[in-house]
Amino acid sequence: MLVSLIIFFIIFCVLVTTHELGHFLIAKANGIRVLEFFIGMGPVLWKKKKGETTYSIRLLPIGGACVFEGEDVMDAENQEFDERSFPNANVWARIAVLFGGPFFNFITAMILAIIVVANSNWAYPVVAGLTEDSAAADAGLMEGDTIVSINGEKIHLASEVTLISQFSQGGPMHIVYERDGQVNSTDLIPRYDSEDNRYYMGLYMGKYDKVSPSKVIPYAWYDVWYYLKTTYRSLALLVQGKLSLNDVSGPVGMVKIVDDTYEAVSPYGVWSVILTMLELAILLSVNLGVMNLLPFPALDGGRLIFQFVEVVRGKPVPREKEGMVHLVGMVILLAFMVVVVINDVSKFMR
Repeated sequence: MLVSLIIFFIIFCVLVTTHELGHFLIAKANGIRVLEFFIGMGPVLWKKKKGETTYSIRLLPIGGACVFEGEDVMDAENQEFDERSFPNANVWARIAVLFGGPFFNFITAMILAIIVVANSNWAYPVVAGLTEDSAAADAGLMEGDTIVSINGEKIHLASEVTLISQFSQGGPMHIVYERDGQVNSTDLIPRYDSEDNRYYMGLYMGKYDKVSPSKVIPYAWYDVWYYLKTTYRSLALLVQGKLSLNDVSGPVGMVKIVDDTYEAVSPYGVWSVILTMLELAILLSVNLGVMNLLPFPALDGGRLIFQFVEVVRGKPVPREKEGMVHLVGMVILLAFMVVVVINDVSKFMR
């Protein structure tokens, strides 16, 4: 567990650092004054001021921030800020700064995906086997078929077939597949399994092989895109009430996932552990980017909403009102995080 804990904190700190670095670099490029750049939360362990910015590391490795002058002041309209403060920057510069954090998460995910794809086997969407009396068998699919698309959605990765199956909710699936060089199509209706409480197509997927060097970057994008689809479709199900709190994981739950993953791959050697943890980091980086873009107060997405309102209105929303909205959003987020952590601990101790 200690090794898994260390791995989790390394991954988490790297992803938080790249996120805040996105805000930092774009702010600097637009001449916005950065007062502090810190990683972690709570008491300061180390800090150093260079130029106009204080850089620090804090005790609890559970977050970080890039603090701009005037960004979160409740009564900003009653205070004087120079042209390099966040409120006085051009609205499009503020939009770029707020988007910079999530954007850097996606860039980080892409870089990691290139490393993983270049050094591991790709799971091509080839049917490896079928279960007995399955919906896939009834639809005419056979071992060795390559799935080309499902309901018009292009398939490049075996896991995409599983993802679509999980989110199909039993709806009909139009499948285009290739067999012996010929493109065919069929229709399939997944079958419900009451024990697992989900629908199954009834097939095993995956043919593993290296990706040619010329295709590493496109396939790295397919990997990142897969996690993007996984994240936003999961959020959609959560909003629809089709997922519960038990399906949501916070830091404690993620440590458990890292530990389970480490235990599963460690017998295959250090390189397998590294590649698997990099793949997990891709998922977390994409997840962090998407979650921060949600239009919820206190998140980057919530702050972006206010900037776009300013673009439409031609003038900013009063700063004290925006600050109050973000304060309420932060309280709600912290309360939700406490609930998630408590739920994670209870699951961990079962």
